[in-house]
Order: sequence, then structure tokens, then C-alpha cells
Amino acid sequence: MPPKLILMRHGQSIWNKQNLFTGWVDIPLSEEGIAESIEGGKKIRNLPIDVIFTSSLIRAQMTVVLALLHHSSGKIPAFQHPGQGKLEEWAKISSEQTEKTTWPVYMAWELNERMYGKLQGLNKAETAKKFGAEQVQLWRRSYETRPPDGESLEMTVARALPYFKQKVIPHLDKGENVFIAAHGNSLRGICMHLDGLSKEEVLKLEIPTGVPLIYSYNRGQWKQEF
Repeated sequence: MPPKLILMRHGQSIWNKQNLFTGWVDIPLSEEGIAESIEGGKKIRNLPIDVIFTSSLIRAQMTVVLALLHHSSGKIPAFQHPGQGKLEEWAKISSEQTEKTTWPVYMAWELNERMYGKLQGLNKAETAKKFGAEQVQLWRRSYETRPPDGESLEMTVARALPYFKQKVIPHLDKGENVFIAAHGNSLRGICMHLDGLSKEEVLKLEIPTGVPLIYSYNRGQWKQEF
């Protein structure tokens, strides 16, 4: 069987619920987001997983834990801290048998949400009234236009996609199954590559919160299964 790549956008965050621009502000999941993550996880509970990647933001990390609560393997996510001194050195598992009951989870800022700069913490509806709906739509949905002091989607893709190619694909090449819990815009960048989307097409791509996307990988070719 070809290895599988499972992508999941984090469940609804508290600021998602409040209609605020979140970006890199480290806000946890809402109660609804917790439920979404658990329900999304039930859809992948019987799929094999060997390694996990997520962002450096708590809403994506919470999604990892919650989505895998009911996984049929019974494994536990073990968050890794490479290059972080004592946090890495002292977190070693001394039992080979116990280590087999865990999944390694790698956190990467490259998988973070698009950074929205001076829009972060602002209400989206009020911002549209202040600057005009057309301008806000341009900040949110164009490929190359940046919000004030923030990142464009193009800039987000420029960090997320190379990380995916350098760190994730080697696991798939080895036949391992990968789960990634990340964000709408970083996952857009990855899906842009997987589905061969143009700059115009990726702007129309909507990735719902807490819903797994499943791809099979075979010799560099991708096929969406779910």
C-alpha cells in the first residue's frame, strides 16, 4: 500500500469564533474547536500513522492531541524538542518498548499560520468597515498582497512548502505515513503543490477546520482519497 499523508486544519480557535484576525497570536481552541478536532480524529482512527508534524502554535498542537485520542493504535503523541538543550536531552525515553507506544511529533514555525501583522487581534467585520470590504478581501485572499506589516500568501507558501519538501517527503519516501496538523494558509501552500494549483486556483481553496484531507503518495505522485 502506498504511504498516506493526512492533513488537518486545526479546530476552531477562540479568536476564530470571535471573528478576530489571529495569525501568529498563540490562541487555544474553542469548545467547538475541541469537538471538531475529536470528530475529525475519529475519521482517521484506523489509518496507520508513523510520524506527526505540527506548527509552533497551541491551536494546532491541541488538534494533534485531540484528534488522536481515539486512534486504534493506542499510541501517544510525544513532542520532540531537537536543538533545545536540556529539553531535548532530558526527554529521552529509556524503554524501547515504551517508545514503540508513542508517535514522534515535530513542531515547526514554518507550518505556522500566515502572519497578519497589524491586523492581528482586530475584528474582521469592523476592519472591513474601516478600510473597506474590498481592501480587506485583498489582504485576506490575494496571493501576493500583504496586510500591513504582515505576510502575503506567497510568503507563507515560501516557508511552508520548502519545509514540507525537505522534512516531510523523506518520511513518505521511506514508506511512512504522515499526519500534519497545521493552519488554513500553510496547508493551502502544501495543497497547492499536491494538487498542482495555480496562484489563482489556490485562492479559491477552502480548507475547513477539523476535517482531515487524505492523500496517497506513490513515487512522487499524489492522489487525494478523502
